[in-house]
Amino acid sequence: MTAPSLDFWFDLASHYSYLSAMRIDELATRAGVTVRWRPFLLGPIFDALGWEAPPFVAQKEKGVYVMRDMERQCRKYALPWAPPSEFPRRALLATRVAVLAADEPWLPTWCRAVMLRNFGEDREVDSPEAISAMLEARGVEAAPVLALALAEDNRQRLRERTQRARALGIFGAPTFFVGKEMFWGNDRLEDAIVEALSTAP
Repeated sequence: MTAPSLDFWFDLASHYSYLSAMRIDELATRAGVTVRWRPFLLGPIFDALGWEAPPFVAQKEKGVYVMRDMERQCRKYALPWAPPSEFPRRALLATRVAVLAADEPWLPTWCRAVMLRNFGEDREVDSPEAISAMLEARGVEAAPVLALALAEDNRQRLRERTQRARALGIFGAPTFFVGKEMFWGNDRLEDAIVEALSTAP
C-alpha cells in the first residue's frame, strides 16, 4: 500500500515558507504522510507574472502588515523571529545546495538551518562561508557540495525546478500539492495533510 504523500514547494527566502518548513515534518510524521521537499525560486515566477518586485515589497502597507503578522505567527508556533534587515534576502546558492540535496536525508534539516539563520537570527545565508558553516554543522563536507552546487548541470536543475513550479501554476510560497490539488499558504498546511490522508488508497 502506498503511503499518503504531498509535495512541499517553497522558497528559502520566503518568510511564510519558514513557518511551514519548521512545522511540516512533525505534522506529517504524526499523520503518517510522506513529504517531498521541492525548493524553487519565486523571483522568476514573479517576473513571469509581470511583477517588478515581491508583493510584500511593492506594496509598502502589505509589507508592514506581513512583518507584524510574522511576529504573531512565530509567537504562536514558538519559533525564533528576528525581522530580516534585508528582504528578500538572497538565497540563490543556498537554494542550489537544496536542489542538489534532493535525495539526501539532510535536505530538510539544511533548509530549516538556512531559514532559521535568515528569519530567526537576521544573518546572511548565501555566502560560501555561511553555506560552509551550515553544512559542516550538519556533518556534511562543504567543499565538494559547493563545487557540485555551482556546477552547470545543477544550475540547470534549479532552472528546470522553477520552470516546473511555473507550469504547475504556482504563484507564491509555500504551496502544497496532493496530486493535482493545490493548497497555497502556511495556513493551508494542515488542509493539505488532511487531503493527503483522504486520497490515500
